[in-house]
Amino acid sequence: MSQTVERAIAIMELTSAAPRTLTEVAEHLGVHRTTALRLLRTLTDGGITRRRDDGRYGIGYRLAGLASLANDQFDLRNLAHDHLVRLSQLSGHTIHLAAIEGDDIIYIDIVDRIGGLSLYARVGRPVRLHTAAVGKAVLSQQSEDIISAMLLRCDFEQFTQSTIATPDALMSELRVARERGWATDNGEMEAYLNCIGAPIRQSSGAVVAAVSVTALKVKADLAKLESEMLPHLLQTCNDLSKDLGWLT
Repeated sequence: MSQTVERAIAIMELTSAAPRTLTEVAEHLGVHRTTALRLLRTLTDGGITRRRDDGRYGIGYRLAGLASLANDQFDLRNLAHDHLVRLSQLSGHTIHLAAIEGDDIIYIDIVDRIGGLSLYARVGRPVRLHTAAVGKAVLSQQSEDIISAMLLRCDFEQFTQSTIATPDALMSELRVARERGWATDNGEMEAYLNCIGAPIRQSSGAVVAAVSVTALKVKADLAKLESEMLPHLLQTCNDLSKDLGWLT
């Protein structure tokens, strides 16, 4: 990548976070003010940045319009699918992708490696919040108001001996998941499965989705699943977050 293009990208990233003065841009790039000004003038002439009344530079209206037009190209399922396939091939396990849609968390893609078994998870179905790692991974990163609203619709049906059966118990697990950055399902929906899930962030840093790795217990108990697959799961979710514009 050319130095000029790299600097232009750096300016767009910097000014998208907040309007900046010429001096701030120059210091961020590590260049003289005249070099920064030349770049800013070029970007401003193209509508990519704009000079505000207070003299600071922010994102231009043309760039905002282009981003709006491009939204349809960033459908999460399409964006994520190849990542999910690679994770499934690496692990040999089933991969789920779930996202917030309205007042629910919905399965939006599944790469199935189990086969032949009747599982609850289906594309388009709402996630069982008190059982699924993918749901806990999303829920644990939400505000208290959103968590409370979602849990009002959770029936805490007991599916197995491991199912979390009360709001207090779920809140305790969500606190753990929030602190460590990932969640588990220890046979809480189907006793013969376990699962680990991690969140995906959009450009603002808000968690909008999660990916999980689901394994038959006869192939990998929870401890083995965590030790072997957690780093790969976290890397996949980090890559997807970057694809959505999150700057780590």
